[in-house]
Amino acid sequence: MRILLFCSLLVMFVACTHPVQQVPIDRKALVSRNNPQFSAFDSLASLSVGNGEFAFTVDVTGLQTFPDAYKKGVPLGTQSQWGWHSFANMDGYRHEETLSEYDFGRGHKELYAVQSQEDKRQKNASDWFRANPHRLHLGVIGFEWGDEAVISDVTRISQTLNLWEGEILSRFTWKGNDFDVRTVCHPAQDMISAHIDSHLHTGIKLHFPYPTGIHTDNACDWDANDKHSTEVLKQDTQSAVLKRTLDSTVYYVELKWEGKALLKEKEKNYFVLLPQEDTFSFSCAFTVNEPDQLAALPNFSEVESLAKNHWASFWEKGAAVDFSHCTDPRAKELERRVVLSQYLLAIQCAGSTPPQETGLTYNSWFGKYHLEMIWWHQAWQPLWGHPELLSHTLEWYKTVEPIAREVARRQGFDGIRWMKMTDPSGVEAPSSVGSFLIWQQPHFIYLAELLYRSNPDKEVIEKYNHLVQETAKFMYSFATYDELGVRFVLKGAIPAQETLNASTTINPPFELSYWHFAMQIAQIWRERAGEKRNLEWDELIDKLSPLAYNEDGLYLAAENAIDTYKDIRFTSDHMAVLGAVGILPMNKLIREDYMKNTLQWIWDNWNWGKTWGWDYPMTAMSATRLGEPEKAVEALLMNKRTNTYLPNGHNYQDPRLRIYLPGNGGLLTAIALMCAGWDGCEVENPGFPKDGKWNVMWEGLSPMP
Repeated sequence: MRILLFCSLLVMFVACTHPVQQVPIDRKALVSRNNPQFSAFDSLASLSVGNGEFAFTVDVTGLQTFPDAYKKGVPLGTQSQWGWHSFANMDGYRHEETLSEYDFGRGHKELYAVQSQEDKRQKNASDWFRANPHRLHLGVIGFEWGDEAVISDVTRISQTLNLWEGEILSRFTWKGNDFDVRTVCHPAQDMISAHIDSHLHTGIKLHFPYPTGIHTDNACDWDANDKHSTEVLKQDTQSAVLKRTLDSTVYYVELKWEGKALLKEKEKNYFVLLPQEDTFSFSCAFTVNEPDQLAALPNFSEVESLAKNHWASFWEKGAAVDFSHCTDPRAKELERRVVLSQYLLAIQCAGSTPPQETGLTYNSWFGKYHLEMIWWHQAWQPLWGHPELLSHTLEWYKTVEPIAREVARRQGFDGIRWMKMTDPSGVEAPSSVGSFLIWQQPHFIYLAELLYRSNPDKEVIEKYNHLVQETAKFMYSFATYDELGVRFVLKGAIPAQETLNASTTINPPFELSYWHFAMQIAQIWRERAGEKRNLEWDELIDKLSPLAYNEDGLYLAAENAIDTYKDIRFTSDHMAVLGAVGILPMNKLIREDYMKNTLQWIWDNWNWGKTWGWDYPMTAMSATRLGEPEKAVEALLMNKRTNTYLPNGHNYQDPRLRIYLPGNGGLLTAIALMCAGWDGCEVENPGFPKDGKWNVMWEGLSPMP
């Protein structure tokens, strides 16, 4: 009897410790069943090809034939990481003129780049540095059908984005003529290539705009031909090189075509390539360097083959999450969002500089990027098996370290203070809000830690430890020691919930939790590098203020925000308190029961109409860590405007921000947590209900800290 009992227990133990091997996910089937397919014009349903450094967005014709029709939808952009322009600084503004002095009671004066409304010269200087440089639209490439052509003339539309191969297939009829267009992007060059089948030998237009320098738009000023020029530098029967000059900005456009065609200048900054055959292919590349020779571009077949190999490798290498075995009716939509978000972020947010919030599609905030958003854009990459994408971007931080160090110095702090809104040069864009944010600071430490966890090698420590330590130096010096309270406090900052102000906010909860987490990671990195722990940092970690709460056991928006649950200022914008346990692990500053209370109150009472796309995955991550999986799923699929995902996969916000990539990135990070959990989590798929409807299959994901 004892032998039988022992054998039974042994079988149970083996079954528990060696689960049945999951059948590998059919990745091609998973990706392909989520291919966007369209049969009608929709200004919000444009499609893009790209490679992280460059993206090209097309209309239903597979090119950029009708940019005006998409101007207020998802615009037809041609953008790169290097393509920037500045208007002439005729009044000689200096960045120092944007600075104003503040005293936040830290024993020294601090200089911040702000948008002054009192001093006209300072306001004008601030406006100039916010708008310059701005990202360029490199050029419109579309069918040349004349000024009278309208998109309603395009009928019998059948358009598909083949995600597995990175190719857009567009079939349509224009005025009785059938077209078959295939569009791809070179995986390693700023180049698109297209193949066109049509009996109508229609021309291909190359129309170049001047930049607008406007906060949010498609960056095309078509009424400024006298301010820029396009000249043919070289040309033969199969290729040409054009030189673009916009004030002090110069770049080149290289063309190569197959079959007979003629390149003609229609008007200034407007060229037409006229094919003479039914089947026609061309490649078009954009570059800052003048090409050495003509006909150096690969042809369409070569680019198409390279793109297919690149995208098959992308999908096969990274992680995969399969919802097809789920019976909950919401699962199909969640899978669509997850698959499309991977594609969009790979082409828009995986370059040599941090992404702008609208990626490489159209300009928002003048095309600049916000460093507090890089976590949302890119934290998913190492978690999903693509650490090289994040590593590529983090190299940029090394180039702007001197500027970040100067920001810290002029404010009286040690180390380096990362800018909020900037451009490739690293110059801080003046802002009455952004310049006071601090939660972009620990992002670098968090992201470096994710890279190390994906490849725990000494080389990673050597590569990033210097910036990790310098970042932590600022964080330590920024915290103020309260001798009376025997604690460290955070003040003189605008928190992630931007409805609060710098002069009155003390100890915002998310920032407290983030300081605690990041300073601990910085100490661990010191040990990995063979250095001693910094004892002052240990004191900070030990004596950081706990999160403030009210008599109902609800966490406050800040220690001094006693009206948190009565004042609309504290219940709108980002519910950043949930990031304290969600983005971050539980820590000693927080009571789990109070955080659960806070989650429930926010769920029932928050002004959800005043939120942003990443607030939903942040809520899902908090719910997951707090053992509320049903809330996690509901948060990701909550029916709110800013949680809308368009047919092309983009996260829609409002008529100004028709796409918002931090929402897509947050979704993927949340899914990683909901599937793979976090350090010490022993629950399988902790973010999904255990009601038998969420049999989520996944492979290749890494747990979060």
